[in-house]
Amino acid sequence: MKEEEIRPRKVFDEYLRLAAEDAEIYFGNTKRSPLPCPACGETGKHAFDKHGFSYEECPACQTLFVSPRPPAEDFFRYYKESASARYFGTTFYRETAEARREKLWRPKAAMIRDVLLGRGAAGHHVIDIGGGYGIFAEEYQHIAGGEVTVIEPGPDSAQVCRNKGLRVVERFLEMVEDSSLPSGPRAFVSFELFEHLHDSRVFLERLRSHMRPGDLFLFTTLSGMGVDIQALWENSNSVSLQHLNFFNPRSVRILVESFGMSVVKIATPGMLDVDILCRSRDAIKDRFWRNFIAQATPEMLNAWQSFVASQGFSSHMFVVCECPGSMSP
Repeated sequence: MKEEEIRPRKVFDEYLRLAAEDAEIYFGNTKRSPLPCPACGETGKHAFDKHGFSYEECPACQTLFVSPRPPAEDFFRYYKESASARYFGTTFYRETAEARREKLWRPKAAMIRDVLLGRGAAGHHVIDIGGGYGIFAEEYQHIAGGEVTVIEPGPDSAQVCRNKGLRVVERFLEMVEDSSLPSGPRAFVSFELFEHLHDSRVFLERLRSHMRPGDLFLFTTLSGMGVDIQALWENSNSVSLQHLNFFNPRSVRILVESFGMSVVKIATPGMLDVDILCRSRDAIKDRFWRNFIAQATPEMLNAWQSFVASQGFSSHMFVVCECPGSMSP
């Protein structure tokens, strides 16, 4: 898979342009508060500035995060009103929906089905937090059966999901009442959401309140230890307005376990890191990666991608957590 297939350069560049403008419009004059590391609580050290935001790196667990951080209300307003959020939720999604369905959502649906089968949780009701256009929900219902509930705060995306016949809760998880969710065993999933969370600890506290023994939480997010992010650093397109937290396999375990959940699996099954480096070669400062990308054959590039993914150094991270008290093996 190539980045161009799911993020066409012209469309993605326009989104990045709008996001840079919105950073000033929505956050240029806002009051900001310093934060400790969202994973382990240590004081971070300044790493770089980008689009008016300061990014710090935790010296203890290497989490990369925005601090000082604008208040949550500013982000809620940004997600509901901004040109870049609207562009991403309409033009970007519309123009990439079918490619992402085939390349991303169908494989993710199969991955979640297989994990649930392996945990003896095939009968759990799947709840997709931040379900967007509902493509994952459609694909999962198609290959695994059963109903998927979509939690989606964006009014446009929520309506798209309703038009598809999906069950929708149109709220942020932090505001969802348990009575609005299906009863019985639950498997909560979220994809590319964790990096957006204003307060990951508030999110996990709220999620934990909805979970019963044996319930699962499966999510994907960006790893700040991914080779493309490490090599490109402030020049990485992943470091953008919406992305506030970059955990990594070690720090995400610290975070999840602090809420009493057990970590069943952490993997980095990414396929795009090396391709992203190839597309962004001019922005690479590291001599090794810049010269390697210039000389490597396609076979070498594929081998390196397989290596960084297998060793936990892809920027695409997949985490499986379980609420304690389960009888699963």
